[in-house]
Amino acid sequence: MKFSEMPYERPDWEAFKEKQNQFTARMKAAKSYEEARAVFLEKEELDRHGNTMSTLAQIRNTIDTRDEFYDGEITFWNAAIPEWQECDQAWSIAMLESPFRKDFEEEYGGLMFLNTEIRLKTFSPEIVPQLQKENDLTQAYQKLIASAQVPFEGKTYTLAQMGPFQSDADDQRRLAAWKAVGAWFKEHQGELDRIYDELTHLRDEMGRKLGYDGYTQLGYYRMGRNCYGQEDVEKFRAAVRRYLVPLADRIFRAQAKRIGVEYPLSYADNALKFRSGNPRPQGTADDIIAQGKKFYDELSPETSEFFQTMLDGELMDVLATEGKAGGGYCTSIPEYKVPFIFANFNGTQGDVEVITHEAGHAFAGWMNRDRVPMEYCWPGMEACEVHSMSMEFMAWPWTEGFFGPDTRKYLYSHLAGALTFIPYGALVDHFQHEVYANPDMTPAQRHAVWKELQGQYMPWVRLDGDIPFFADGEAWQRQSHIYEAPFYYIDYCLAQTVALELWTLLQKDKKAAWEKYMAYTRQGGSRTFTELLANAGLDSPFDEKCLREVCEAAGAWLDGFDLTGIQ
Repeated sequence: MKFSEMPYERPDWEAFKEKQNQFTARMKAAKSYEEARAVFLEKEELDRHGNTMSTLAQIRNTIDTRDEFYDGEITFWNAAIPEWQECDQAWSIAMLESPFRKDFEEEYGGLMFLNTEIRLKTFSPEIVPQLQKENDLTQAYQKLIASAQVPFEGKTYTLAQMGPFQSDADDQRRLAAWKAVGAWFKEHQGELDRIYDELTHLRDEMGRKLGYDGYTQLGYYRMGRNCYGQEDVEKFRAAVRRYLVPLADRIFRAQAKRIGVEYPLSYADNALKFRSGNPRPQGTADDIIAQGKKFYDELSPETSEFFQTMLDGELMDVLATEGKAGGGYCTSIPEYKVPFIFANFNGTQGDVEVITHEAGHAFAGWMNRDRVPMEYCWPGMEACEVHSMSMEFMAWPWTEGFFGPDTRKYLYSHLAGALTFIPYGALVDHFQHEVYANPDMTPAQRHAVWKELQGQYMPWVRLDGDIPFFADGEAWQRQSHIYEAPFYYIDYCLAQTVALELWTLLQKDKKAAWEKYMAYTRQGGSRTFTELLANAGLDSPFDEKCLREVCEAAGAWLDGFDLTGIQ
């Protein structure tokens, strides 16, 4: 069924909750494993339906945040989902206490019980009002960003549409674009500060109500972290500062020399990778999608079938349009067993990375679409990002079809960008740890913390420039994850490290790299992150050796890459 034909209907919420409660009662009363298993599978089907309806509402709301009907449905789901969690808590306890737990573990594995135990640590009926308020606040942030109208050169643009101007090869135009975007954020900074201040105190309150010393531990549990903790992340960030920050510094010093500007770079100059302009995809959005089809058709039989399914089902909405929410994502529509890709094409290399990155997520979900329980379709967030970031590198042999004469520019900047992203991502994570350890900081103090940490993780960016907002240590407010998904961002860094490990193998043996990718992907969410890696023969990013070796290999490749004739 095509996405446009998928019917949406708000569930009868009282009946839905009653059915959930009946499942719990039946699980408790089950006299045999066969009976308990039947209840379990019935609940799976109801959950698939509920997830499908909430996901359809969310997708259609982000496609056009001005649509009053779906705006109202999101308001409904913001209030309903915490109540659903309350029903699920009773179900989870019944499952954990079931005399047939060993039977379930033999058939479905023990991870679902480990994950259930973690989920129980994230919820109590006592925090339902706070969860509902949190949903409202994150929706307010999304709507504010989506509503942006940035005046520039006599016209107005959304933030996504400003992207090409912010990387324009003309220095004055590029600087003017950054100033225009910064001015919009500065104009709305009071609202951005207010929303985040409320979110910080709200989350701290939830953590304390659940018995934690603030939000951080609750945040880790909400992210479903089942095989590592805060100490592991701190160790990883230390390795980033030790190995990656010096390499990234070399990359940006070379960039400053290449484009003829002083080091450290302004935000505007940081965005220009080559004096002749950043790599841009050739052709239209349709051309990019057509080349994506060629890539997936030739990569493997599985990827070919997957991408054709996406095209036939209208399962990608990628053009930047007015009223559309910012950013991009991949999600799944459980009842139809298909993924969906949302993006904002704007004529930059990021358009191609949507077709590789978000489709990498989608491919992994599609490969595991029949798994039971439904939660095994996807692993944890950090594990999911390996699928997407690695797929970007798998597309390298097809780069010329996407970028034509800018192919060499893209290959260099893609690898350099993957490396230099990790310090930024570690900065986002470190900043959030400081925020939630000190929830009573004023907005001004939070900005000061970001500015101080940015000096440690991104010394190549000048913070005393004339670009409003960005040069004042406030740029974190454009990072939606900080508002909407606390502690998510380090997942990108962990996954990027693994993806770079696969990139290293790709340089030696493409077949072996793809086999390891598929060995990793085929496991879905049936194992923890570190187990998925071990089963696929990949090193853990928590092993310092992994990041050190990646930096050595990538640094040598960049140093030896031929940029002759490219300005």
